[in-house]
Amino acid sequence: MPPFSPTDYSGLDYLSTGTMILDAGRRIIYVNPAAETLLGVSGALLLGDDVMSVFERSPELLAAVQTACTQQETVIEYELDVVVSGHPPIRLSCSVSPLDKPQDAVLIEMRAVDPHLRIARLEQARLQQEANRELLRNLAHEIKNPLGGIRGAAQLLEHELPRESLREYTQVIIKESDRLQSLMERLLTPHRMPRFGAVNIHEVLERVRSLILAETPSMSLRRDYDISLPEIRADAEQLIQATLNIARNAVQAMHGQGEIIFKTRVARQITLESRRYQLGMRVEIIDNGPGIPEEIREQIFFPLVSGREGGSGLGLAVAQTLVAQNHGTIDCESRPGRTAFSIFLPLPG
Repeated sequence: MPPFSPTDYSGLDYLSTGTMILDAGRRIIYVNPAAETLLGVSGALLLGDDVMSVFERSPELLAAVQTACTQQETVIEYELDVVVSGHPPIRLSCSVSPLDKPQDAVLIEMRAVDPHLRIARLEQARLQQEANRELLRNLAHEIKNPLGGIRGAAQLLEHELPRESLREYTQVIIKESDRLQSLMERLLTPHRMPRFGAVNIHEVLERVRSLILAETPSMSLRRDYDISLPEIRADAEQLIQATLNIARNAVQAMHGQGEIIFKTRVARQITLESRRYQLGMRVEIIDNGPGIPEEIREQIFFPLVSGREGGSGLGLAVAQTLVAQNHGTIDCESRPGRTAFSIFLPLPG
């Protein structure tokens, strides 16, 4: 096999995304023009340098490189400060991925974080959550009252029927009414005020894990916890329900056959409810299922939107509302073979 040459990646020169490649020794072997512009430094000055020395004041980026190499998976940091020696910090969104060629190489992709787009996105999410809550509340109340009347009428009719066989039909009405009544209760559940207390997020995830395994023993559930994370102030039951809804969606999408990973990490410099936090918590529920259909990816948190035949489309809408009541937010990235829901929550500071 001929030796690797940086010109093998010359096609990356035309990307608008900043791109940097490290060799197996973690030395910089390629920097594209977009990365030079983002970092404010000539790529020629970086080539051959150890990434540890170039980014010695960027511990989050170096940690992402280490994790990507150790676990052989892509690591995404949505917002972090990147500092090149002798230059001011730059807020970037970075993804770090292991490469096959050259062997044990690493690809770093960097994009500037536009604060205006970020604020607009958060505002859009807030308005969407408000719309979800209002629609769910109105829908539940509109259905709940006539539903009780239908059930009551079926019970009265059952007592008047002369034959036992006919009562099977009233039982269908009663059971389906009870099922819809339960659905209405689920719609109204998020609207109670949260009861805040000290919560260990790993106890929440372990509870969800035990419930999923009890319901679907064929599933593989893997833990990837940062056990150094402190307790947070939240409503444990609401977080259990939100996480359970997401995990159950994954189980249903994979028809009970696949793997789910519960992952926790520190998230740095995050904005929640228009407030900036130096430290937050990221809880990821990752599955290796078929992914969310592209045509509904932007609407998955709206009520009654479902990618599964027979699905109610309420699970994710309820999860988003519950997380929002705990001062957090949910994000989602999906492609065939990997769907990751990320719950961001503030850490006490």
